Amino acid sequence: MKPELTLHGQTLQLNRYPIRQHETLQAWDAADEYLINQVEDMKQQQALTLDAERPVLIMNDSFGALACWFARQGQTVSVGDSYIARTASQHNLAANALPDIAFADCLAPVPPQTQLVLLKLPKNNRLLVWQLTQLCAALPEDCVVIAAAKARDIHTSTLKLFEKHLGPTRTSLAVKKARLIFCQPDKNLAAALPEAQRWAVPEYKLTLTNHANVFSGESLDIGARLLLEHIPQDPVLKHIIDLGCGNGVIGLQAARLNPQAKVTCVDESYMAVASCRENADLNLTNPAQLEAKVDNCLESMANSDADLVLCNPPFHQQNTITDHIAWQMFCDAKQSLKQHGRLIVIGNRHLGYDGKLKRLFAKVQKIAQNPKFVVYQAEK
Repeated sequence: MKPELTLHGQTLQLNRYPIRQHETLQAWDAADEYLINQVEDMKQQQALTLDAERPVLIMNDSFGALACWFARQGQTVSVGDSYIARTASQHNLAANALPDIAFADCLAPVPPQTQLVLLKLPKNNRLLVWQLTQLCAALPEDCVVIAAAKARDIHTSTLKLFEKHLGPTRTSLAVKKARLIFCQPDKNLAAALPEAQRWAVPEYKLTLTNHANVFSGESLDIGARLLLEHIPQDPVLKHIIDLGCGNGVIGLQAARLNPQAKVTCVDESYMAVASCRENADLNLTNPAQLEAKVDNCLESMANSDADLVLCNPPFHQQNTITDHIAWQMFCDAKQSLKQHGRLIVIGNRHLGYDGKLKRLFAKVQKIAQNPKFVVYQAEK
């Protein structure tokens, strides 16, 4: 597939990240195109004039299409929760010889005097409410807010969230199965940001804090519950990695079972890593035992010294169902493990992870299962 987006006489070379040979998926979608066309049409009709001294705020940019388009149009700030999306944006900016822009995670404050907000709807309504509440409290009344998504993902309930948390809302017609949402900020709706979810896992004596975009942020998911039962307690373990850590529950239990071990929790979500750090401080006798960091799988930790990697892989990237993330996790785990180190991974039975693991590891065995999930152990 040609990675070229051409609109209004301008062509951008855009790639998803990580770059794969024979990529079949684009780094942009119809919602990106609709947003770009809408802004350019408004400028041409003099319905929108951008001030080079005021920020344009892009939220939840998938792979940098919007960042690249608006990079030359003044101060541009890209806000999102995905390390992979940020890295993709940075790579695409460099590939197109475009100016650097500012990046921030979702927990950072909204830039003052923002003049235009372009928001791609996140999958998680908890994150959407967080972002709308942030915007309502911070945006000047003359700010233009335009959101976009696939038409099938914009429901009456979505529009009600905009009305409740940001201001008067209307929608566009659908174009290429995408739709826009126009919203006028109303300061009378300004409210305090939602509290992070906090709930207990009494059987493990844990209390877990979960920021808005953390997977299974309102209860312990059934996959994690099964994996928790099969975390080894072994005095020879010196370095344990919780790969795709979410709120850190697996890493926390590994740390408590193995107080002699350093535990590294890794996720590509900034909110997940922030939650994990807070949970370590809340639950561990020695919080310094656990490090929480953002990364693309274990990209920055190749040839590490890990004795054990624990992993509950996702099977989607942004809104696309895919198995390449699990494959990268398994490959990176192998690179990060010592000889005879172990990977313990859980997955839905239908995903067939054992086949992938046997292509990489000398010894793979099933160590647990229930009607929905299987736990495998692979030894390097």
